Amino acid sequence: MKHLALALLCTVCCNIATAQHRLWYDQPAQTWTQALPVGNGVIGGMVFGAPAVEHIQLNEETIWAGQPNNVINPNAKQVLPEVRRLIFEGKYKEAQDLANEKVMPQAARQNMGMPYQPFGDLYIAMPGHADYSNYERFLDLDNGRTVVRYSLDGVKFEREVITPLGGHHVMAIHLTASEKGRVTFIANMTSPHENVLINMDGNETTLLGVSSKHEGLKGKVRFMGRMAVQTKGGRTSGSNGILSVVDADEATIYVAIGTNVKSYKDITGDEAVQSRERLHKAMALGYEALKAQHEKSYHQYYDRVKLDLGPDRYANVPMNRRIERFSVLGGFAAESDNHLVATYFQFGRYLLICSSQPDNMNPANLQGLWNDKMFPSWDSKYTTNINLEMNYWPSEVTNLTELNAPLFKLIRECYEQGKQTARDMYGVDGWVLHHNTDQWRITGPVDRAQTGLWPMGAAWLCRHLWEHYLYTKDEDFLRQYFPIMLDAARFFTQTLVKHPTRGWLVVCPGESPEHGGKGRPTPLDAGVTMDNQIVKELYTNVLAAANILGIGTIDTIDTIGTIETIKAQLPQLAPMQIGHWGQLQEWLDDLDDPKDDHRHFSHLYGLFPSNQITPTRTPALWQAARTSLEARGDVSTGWSMGWKVCSWARLLDGEHAYKLIKDQLTLTADTFLIFGAVKQHGGTYPNMFDAHPPFQIDGNFGCTAGIAEMLMQSYDGFVYLLPALPSVWKDGSVKGLVARGGFEVDIDWKDGKIVKAVIRSRHGGVCKLRANTPLKGSGLRRDKQSGCYMLTTKAGQEYILR
Repeated sequence: MKHLALALLCTVCCNIATAQHRLWYDQPAQTWTQALPVGNGVIGGMVFGAPAVEHIQLNEETIWAGQPNNVINPNAKQVLPEVRRLIFEGKYKEAQDLANEKVMPQAARQNMGMPYQPFGDLYIAMPGHADYSNYERFLDLDNGRTVVRYSLDGVKFEREVITPLGGHHVMAIHLTASEKGRVTFIANMTSPHENVLINMDGNETTLLGVSSKHEGLKGKVRFMGRMAVQTKGGRTSGSNGILSVVDADEATIYVAIGTNVKSYKDITGDEAVQSRERLHKAMALGYEALKAQHEKSYHQYYDRVKLDLGPDRYANVPMNRRIERFSVLGGFAAESDNHLVATYFQFGRYLLICSSQPDNMNPANLQGLWNDKMFPSWDSKYTTNINLEMNYWPSEVTNLTELNAPLFKLIRECYEQGKQTARDMYGVDGWVLHHNTDQWRITGPVDRAQTGLWPMGAAWLCRHLWEHYLYTKDEDFLRQYFPIMLDAARFFTQTLVKHPTRGWLVVCPGESPEHGGKGRPTPLDAGVTMDNQIVKELYTNVLAAANILGIGTIDTIDTIGTIETIKAQLPQLAPMQIGHWGQLQEWLDDLDDPKDDHRHFSHLYGLFPSNQITPTRTPALWQAARTSLEARGDVSTGWSMGWKVCSWARLLDGEHAYKLIKDQLTLTADTFLIFGAVKQHGGTYPNMFDAHPPFQIDGNFGCTAGIAEMLMQSYDGFVYLLPALPSVWKDGSVKGLVARGGFEVDIDWKDGKIVKAVIRSRHGGVCKLRANTPLKGSGLRRDKQSGCYMLTTKAGQEYILR
C-alpha cells in the first residue's frame, strides 16, 4: 500500500496527459487471465512475459474437436406436436420430459456440439535471466503489439510480439538487447493434445497433432505448428524440436499453424503445406517489413474511432490495481480514472480486430480467439441466444463494419445446414438455428430441452444482416442476403401456432432463454415475450427489405406467397404486455417475480438490441422496461452487466449506465483454483478480459457497445448526440462513431454540453438530429413536430455544428 500511495502521488502531481491506451503491468503474468492477448483472427496468443522462460499459449481458429456433422433427432418431427399440446394444456414438466426423451439429440446418441481447442504452447527459455530488474510489460492498443522489457547485468532486454494483420497468418516474437551478442535462448512448442509428433524439418521445428474425440464423434482436425528463427549475428541450431540461438544481436521467432480444415464441411486440406506456406511467406518479408505492414493494416481499423475522456493520470499504476481501485472509488483521490474507461472501450475494439478479420474462416467465438483448455466452459462455441450476437454489437457503431464478414459467413453456412434441420425436425420450409452452433455449423437443438429447444437463433442473426444494411445502405449486400432473411421468416410462417386461449400466433415450444416464470417447473413455454419480439422484428425487416429491393410483385409465386403470409400474420402476433407491478412481462402470462435477479432479461430485447421500445413511440412500454430492469438489479455475470450498460443507455440514464460500467470493471480474483479461498464473481480479470466467470469475451464487446450507446444513438429514426452522458464525463470528445444511415459522427463537449459536432455523410440524405444542447450550423433547421434538427446532406460532405 505504501508503494501504491507513492505511485498515485507521483502520477497525480505529474498530471500525465498522454493519449496512449495500453494495459501496463510491473510483474509477469501468473495465470492465463493475467496474460495479454494478441491475434489476427487465425492465430492467437496469450503472452505471459516471464523473463527467464517466456510462455505464449497458442490458438488457431479452426482447431475444434470432432468433424463435419449436424445434430437432428429423427424422432423430433413426430413428437413436437405432442410437446406443443402438453404446453398448451399447462403440463410443462411433462412437455419437458418428453422433449428430452424424444426430441433432443442426446436421446438419439448424438453429440451436443464440439469444443474449440488450443493448439498448445510456445516456451522461450533464456538462461540466467531470473535475476532481472526494471521490469515492465504492456499491451499497446494503439499499435497492436505486446512488449516485455527488463534489465539484467546492465543490459536492457526487450521482447515484442505481433500477430500481423494484412494476410500473414503467423506470430512473430522479436527479441533484442542493448548490447550486441546478448540474445541467447532455446525455444520449443508443446501441446495438451494426445500423441503429438514433434520433429525437425530442416531448420524448422514442427508439431503435428489431431483434435479430440468428443461425445462419440471422432476428432479429425489435423494441425501442424511450424517454428523458425531469423537472427542477426550469433549461432543457430535445432534438434529434437528445439531451436537454439546463442550470442545473437537480435532474433525473430516465427510461428505458423496450419490445419486440414477448408470449410465447415471439408477437411481435405494439407496442414503441412499450409503451415509451411504461412511461415515462409512471412519470413520472406522479414520482421521490420512484416511489422510495418501489420501497423498499416491495424491503424486502418483502430484509428477510425478515438475516445478522449480526460488525461491518463495513472499511467504508472499497474492495470490490475487500477481496475481494483476503480470499482471501489470510481477513481483515485478526487479525480475519476476516466481514461481507464476509454482504454476499456478501445480494448473491446482491439479484441474484435484481433479475433474477426474479413478473411477468417470463423467469427469470434465465446472466448473470441483465445482458449487454453481442451474442454472449455460451454465448449467456447457460438451461443446464439445472446452471446454470439453480443460479440458483434460494437462492429457497426464503432466503425469496424468489415469485421462482420466472418459472422455473415457463419450465417450463410448455418442457413445451408439449417434448411435440413427445418425440414427433418419440423417438417417445414425455411431454415432454423437453435441456441448453439460450432465450427461444423450444427443447427439442431443441443443440451437439455429447458435451454436448447429455442428456435430463434436464425431470426436473431438476421437482424445483423438488416443492421448492416441500415448502417451501410449497401443494396447489393441486402439483395445477396435477402433470401436468408426471407427463409428465416418462412420457417415461422409455417410453425407459428394459434394460442388456444389467447388467440395470438405464438412460437411453441419456445422459452425465455435459460429462465422460467415463477411457479413454472421449466422454461419451456408458448408465446414468450422475446420470441414474439424477434418474430415481429424479422417480419418487419423482411417486408422493409422487400420494399427496398422491389420484391413481391414480379418474383416467384413462392416468394410472393411468403411475403403475403408475413403481412397477414404480423398483426396476429402477441403484443408486449405490462404486468401487475408495472413491469414488462417476460411471458405471455403475468409470471414475473420482482425479486428475480436472473442474468438473462430477454424480454428487454425490444429495448436493446432491438428498437421496439422507445421513449418517443412507446413511452408506457419504455417505462415498464425500466421497471423490469430496476428489479433485475445491477451486479451479475460480466456479459449481463455489459448488456445492462446498453439498456440503461437506451433508458437515457447515463448515471446508471456508468454505475454498471463500474460494476463490470470490478476486479475478479483469478487465483481461486490455486488457493481455493477466493470465490470468483462477475467483473473483469487483471488482463481486462470479461469474467462471467469464467472468461467470456461477449461482456467486453457488450460494454464497448454500451459506451458508444451512451455517447450516440441512432435506433429511433434520428441521431441522438450525448443521450446518456454521465456527470463524471464532464469534458471529452469522441471521433468516428457511425450512425444508421451512414453518418459518421464526431462530438466535442465541455461541462456536459456540446461544443462542436461534425457529421460526415457517406451516402447523402436527410440526417435527423437530437441533442440536449441547442445546435447551430449551416443548413440546419428545426422540425417543430418532432423536435429534431433536420440536416440535408450530400454524399462525401462534412457538416460542422456548434
